[in-house]
Amino acid sequence: MAVAAQLEQYFSRKGIAYIELPVSPAASLEAVVSASGRLAADVIRATLLVDINGAVMAVHPFRSVLDPEAVYCLTGRKLQPLTSRQADRLFGDCAPGFQPPVGEAYQLPVMVDEDVLAMSRAVMAGGAANTLVLLEEDSLREVLAGARVGRLISAGPMARGSAGVTLEDAAEQLQRLYRLPPMPALTPRLGQLAGGADVNREQLLELIELDPGLTAQIMRYARSALFNEAVAVNSVQDAVRELGWDRVAHAVAGMAAEQPFAIPRGGSLGLDQYWSHSLCCAFLCQRMASWTGTERSLAYLCGLLHNIGLLLIAHLYPAEFAELDALRDASPEATMAVLEQQVFGGGNDEELQAVSHGAMGGILLRLWQLPDAVIKAAGVHQNPQYHGDHETSVLMVQLANALLRERGIGDEFNTALAEPVAARLGLRPEQLAELREEAGRVAEDLDMLTAAFAT
Repeated sequence: MAVAAQLEQYFSRKGIAYIELPVSPAASLEAVVSASGRLAADVIRATLLVDINGAVMAVHPFRSVLDPEAVYCLTGRKLQPLTSRQADRLFGDCAPGFQPPVGEAYQLPVMVDEDVLAMSRAVMAGGAANTLVLLEEDSLREVLAGARVGRLISAGPMARGSAGVTLEDAAEQLQRLYRLPPMPALTPRLGQLAGGADVNREQLLELIELDPGLTAQIMRYARSALFNEAVAVNSVQDAVRELGWDRVAHAVAGMAAEQPFAIPRGGSLGLDQYWSHSLCCAFLCQRMASWTGTERSLAYLCGLLHNIGLLLIAHLYPAEFAELDALRDASPEATMAVLEQQVFGGGNDEELQAVSHGAMGGILLRLWQLPDAVIKAAGVHQNPQYHGDHETSVLMVQLANALLRERGIGDEFNTALAEPVAARLGLRPEQLAELREEAGRVAEDLDMLTAAFAT
């Protein structure tokens, strides 16, 4: 299938000229556009919204996100994003995530951002993962004829008269010691242990006992209502006996990573969600280590710290972090790369690397002098096309994120699907199935852990 059947029939019926652009198939529209070599500024996309009165399609530039207030002002309706499953039902002839921004072909009312109508041509999804569609100006106008027109997207820093925040700005700020988050006391010790087969239990116990706050948290967890046995917990040793080493190691690593940062606990990107996601990812990466020839504790660190840039953004830019968190809720199908560009600007110039939590995390971890594999996993985990140094570590993080995404865990909802990433890692289908099962088990366990610390 090159173009979705209903879209092709619509073009034929209306006599609309279009050009098919064959591309290398990928798991998401973001990845296809990135690999196609097309300028993102020439691409448009559809966001599907719904309320009690039915579904609506919003058409807007690819590198933008909808502003819920602007949508309400234009429509008078409090519309919410459709889930992926709902969108798939409406576009049954399309690959998931590749819905064409042509609502009339699917009997959907359309509203369009005014910037789209200023374009002289547009590239868009055509319903398949291996083909984009190019519409010249006249065809684009005909496709959007009858749509409600208005300002639909968030203004972002560029529209507010700011040049945006560049990675150079962020790196300069990070190197000012009074702004640099202090390295957690446990991080260098965990880094030193990363070259070994596993974390030494006696050393881990020593680290816990040297930190009174950590000791109190571990004992509190062991005494929580989640563990109903009438067992006295009066020491770290008692807590370890009650919880088991795996749970204790998860708790220590999670609390160590969050120590330098004061950010909200709630929200899609808040500390609770960050903590659960990072620990799940760390566990899955550690599980893959023996299959990929990676040291277990190094793999664990890669998973644990790959998203630390989110904490850093909250630490340096609290207002922008709050905006990013709100956009995450309002646009659940957008990638973090798109949301981050909307908030921070930049990235429109091909020579300028935009700010992202991955790049920010890579800068911080390099300043903390952590292992190169950990730095690389954080810095480029958002790039599904990455090939280069420490590629295995990056792919393990991407696969863990893809498996967690299947369970609604994590901040990236349009990352690569699990099967292609597993194939690049050389994993067998039965190994991938085992990882899926373990993703469910560890997610349930860490849900309990987060609940215990939140009470």
